[in-house]
Amino acid sequence: MSEKKYRWVQFAPAGEIVAAENEVVVVEANHKKVCVTRWQGGLYAFAYKCPHAGGILADGEIDASGNVICPVHRYKYNIRNGFNSSGEGYYLSHYPVDQREDGIYIGFPETSIWDIFKK
Repeated sequence: MSEKKYRWVQFAPAGEIVAAENEVVVVEANHKKVCVTRWQGGLYAFAYKCPHAGGILADGEIDASGNVICPVHRYKYNIRNGFNSSGEGYYLSHYPVDQREDGIYIGFPETSIWDIFKK
């Protein structure tokens, strides 16, 4: 199995405080809205909308376990891996964040038409 490749997109300059602890903010990267939060000192990025009913996750909250809670139906998603921790079976897209000397980047998976032929 090959390692996942990412296209890194800068969304903030170096040294900028993007979000306070447990605050969810919306940034624009790769021509899309993405939620970013700081939890236990780390930065995490995930989808703008809940995969269940499209609730705006920036209007939700981060709980003590590192889950973003959708404001619509209270579904919970782990911000580190996207798993639905309240048990409904949904998956939240999430993205790696890299803090570099020149800025803060979000990694978007690179895809190819040939990916459909991979097992």
